[in-house]
Amino acid sequence: MSTYVTANPATGQTEREFPGLGDEAIAGIADRSLAAYGQWRDTSVSQRADALARTAELYEKRADELASAITTEMGKPTKEAAGEVQLAADIYRWYADHGPELLATEALDPQGADASIVQRVPIGPLVGVMPWNYPYYQVARFVAPNLLLGNTIILKHASICAASSALMAEILHDAGVPEDAYINAYASSSQIADLLANPAIRGVSLTGSDAAGAAVAQAAAENLKKSVLELGGSDPFILLDTADMPRTTKIAARARLSNAGQACNSPKRFIVLDGLYDDFVRGLVEQFEATAVGDPADPDTRMGPLSSVSARDTVVEQIDTAVKQGATLHTGGKPLDRDGAFLAPTVLTDITPDMDAYSEEIFGPVAMVYKVSSADEAVELANDVAFGLSGSVWSTDTDRAEQVADRLEVGMAYINEHGTTLPGLPFGGVKRSGYGRELGRWGLGEFVNTRLRRTSSK
Repeated sequence: MSTYVTANPATGQTEREFPGLGDEAIAGIADRSLAAYGQWRDTSVSQRADALARTAELYEKRADELASAITTEMGKPTKEAAGEVQLAADIYRWYADHGPELLATEALDPQGADASIVQRVPIGPLVGVMPWNYPYYQVARFVAPNLLLGNTIILKHASICAASSALMAEILHDAGVPEDAYINAYASSSQIADLLANPAIRGVSLTGSDAAGAAVAQAAAENLKKSVLELGGSDPFILLDTADMPRTTKIAARARLSNAGQACNSPKRFIVLDGLYDDFVRGLVEQFEATAVGDPADPDTRMGPLSSVSARDTVVEQIDTAVKQGATLHTGGKPLDRDGAFLAPTVLTDITPDMDAYSEEIFGPVAMVYKVSSADEAVELANDVAFGLSGSVWSTDTDRAEQVADRLEVGMAYINEHGTTLPGLPFGGVKRSGYGRELGRWGLGEFVNTRLRRTSSK
């Protein structure tokens, strides 16, 4: 039996423990979810949409409580926590407002029958395996479309997010989602494998590391279950030119240090044309060194701790390895001399393909800056990794930037912005960043039975 623990990363103190799920309860949870599916799928789409609309209202009503929980659990600064709560509310509301029309029956060319139609109907109980870095947002983008469809959910959150996961379940139930249509399970990884082997479960969505994704994908495939994976990233930020370098480096620093750099689609590799390189590095270092790092509950803090001391130490080890292998450390790279999981924002350059940092994801406040001589070289470098989540191109010439962006091997390409996520836009990657899409109409297209019905009077 696993234990879910809230350990405040700003202090290092354990605040609360939650008992994990017993192995004997796994089959019962699957049975409960299947029984609830029989009821929930027969609930009208409009009633399911109403439940999502009430969920959005409750998120906004309880915003301070929700934000405080994740500030305590994983160290998200107050302003960022509030923004995540609102984004989750926006996702539930978007599906309440736009989802029903996207699920409408579609009439096809009869092609020899009296009628040929396509119906979009649910497939059954699903398992969600969610990470700690965006506790509300990443759950919302999986849960909202699938509850609207009529699927039921068993949600396994990260072990450090027990309190916030309980709040989410409470809000959904208060909004009108039946208790067994959304089950918050303090389960272990091995128990998730057992769930996927249960015939009641029809699919799984995981957001996490590529190693976790591979394990879940294997278990799903062995049991012929649909899977959607949103995994890691090593996103490029390509700077072709700029009319305002101070503004550009400020945007770059904010994007990289948001959530202490713990975002799969954060810009991790800054690829800069040689004529701009020195000024960019100088400006980025200044921005990193000026960033206020401290107590995430303090409204003046711009960057809080990493999610745990072990997570911080992993990033420190990656930095140390890069420097030992020949990378240049411009600033940061060391834990702050205080309790908690704090790390000084770090800038690395002179990274070469033979170094570990060239090909791995560094999940923390670390910027790697590369110098290139042309846009072609920038594209080649950007694509020379196993990941393909998102990437951005920055230029005063948007036509040129679009041509470069169209050559990136990513699921999401941005011009003069990075990592924008909105309820109506698709989210997902290629290569080792996973497969499948979430949000917008695409989020309704993964765990759905696109069922053909033909009628003939003959």
